[in-house]
Amino acid sequence: MNVVYNLNKTINLCPECGGNIISLQETGDVVCNQCGLVLQERNVDFSHSGRRAYSNEEKSKRERTGSPISSLVPDIGLTTTIDKKKIDNPDLKRAAKWDTRMPWKKRNMLIATTELKRISTNLNLPNHIKEEAMRLYREVFKQKLLRGRSINSMIAACLYYAIRKYRLSRTLHEILEETAEKDKDVRRCYRVLIRELNLKAPNTKPSALIPRYIAELGLSSEVENLATKIVKTFISKFSSSGKDPKGIVGGAIYLACKIKNKSYTQKQIADSIGVTEVTLRSRYKELRQKLNISL
Repeated sequence: MNVVYNLNKTINLCPECGGNIISLQETGDVVCNQCGLVLQERNVDFSHSGRRAYSNEEKSKRERTGSPISSLVPDIGLTTTIDKKKIDNPDLKRAAKWDTRMPWKKRNMLIATTELKRISTNLNLPNHIKEEAMRLYREVFKQKLLRGRSINSMIAACLYYAIRKYRLSRTLHEILEETAEKDKDVRRCYRVLIRELNLKAPNTKPSALIPRYIAELGLSSEVENLATKIVKTFISKFSSSGKDPKGIVGGAIYLACKIKNKSYTQKQIADSIGVTEVTLRSRYKELRQKLNISL
């Protein structure tokens, strides 16, 4: 039998247990402070009306989220909360505590997606990089490779792999600058990713980084073409294993500036690229000696 309570009059006591009636301003609910009986649910908000969709096609066209990455994580039902600060009943407080909890899988995915969105936004990464990184992370979670490893470290490793796979001009150092995780932890997760998922480690071509740094330094296309030629010639003749690609790029750009008589200092180029002046000088000398370039 449905019981209808008359709320037109001012109610001070609960009709069920005689407890005090309180109003939750945040939700618009009127509830009993003692037994938790809901006397009046939140009012419908008529201030903002939405358009109706009568088919899947209309629904997809009128989707409001706008962010492709939002579809990667299912709705985890965070819209209903219980404010335990305004409830005195111990049983209701316990219910409020459990209301704030969620299954580990959903909580894990929420943390991972939030971190992925944050780093991707700060680095201005395209959608296909984000989607590839999230696909890898789902596989990592499925194979239970997160045990003893940080979620954020694994997300950084997945993003780094996706960036290298699609040869985007971003480096591990840039990812590390956007996360609080340690360098060694991210590198360890990256090795686990490659080994356990049987992935082929993609190589980062130093020449792919040159256009970006040339633009940041405001150098001409003439210097860019010469630096690219220097790097490609060096890579084709000598092994670059164990050398930081940014160091090779910095040395090539500095060498190209010297050849073209551009007045750029080692400090200017090193600061722009993100390497030390010592590394820049070492790669510069190595390029000159091995390619027999005289100034």
